[in-house]
Amino acid sequence: MKYGKRLILRYSIAVIFAIVGIKIIYFIFSPLTFYSSYYSIYYLSPKLIGSTSFIINNIKLNFISACTAASAYLLLVLLTLTTDIKLKKALRVIFAGSLLILIANLIRIDILIIALVKYGSNLFNTLHLFFWKVLSTVFVVILWIFLTKVFKIKEIPIYSDFKKIYSVYRKPR
Repeated sequence: MKYGKRLILRYSIAVIFAIVGIKIIYFIFSPLTFYSSYYSIYYLSPKLIGSTSFIINNIKLNFISACTAASAYLLLVLLTLTTDIKLKKALRVIFAGSLLILIANLIRIDILIIALVKYGSNLFNTLHLFFWKVLSTVFVVILWIFLTKVFKIKEIPIYSDFKKIYSVYRKPR
């Protein structure tokens, strides 16, 4: 497939995924994150209440959609789709990156739960804001840099495409 067609296909998929992808991410990762976090803190004897809450030491913990970190998964997919790499490599990048986001998110949730149960809501709120406002964005940027090194990706999302298009149209005819 020629570069122009591949480019149009990649960006079309990226736009479609930007619109509907968040629902797919929530569908896949919300239950996975909730039940994984439930089992990862099992030593604290949590008691399930429905499919989105549990109780530890008489503290009710509600798992809301933001706990899924869907925007991190979405950013990873969009970065991958806007980078000119082969489909097989792109799928490996998305899988590996998603697994690392899930693991980091579970560690974050565990730390927050332990902070709440052992030290109270003040530390929980402080840590939660720190994770949300500072670490989440920094983590995705570092994750993307790590994945580009591991998978030997030389292109820069969007920029490399514009550079390639510019070089084609810049040539005199």
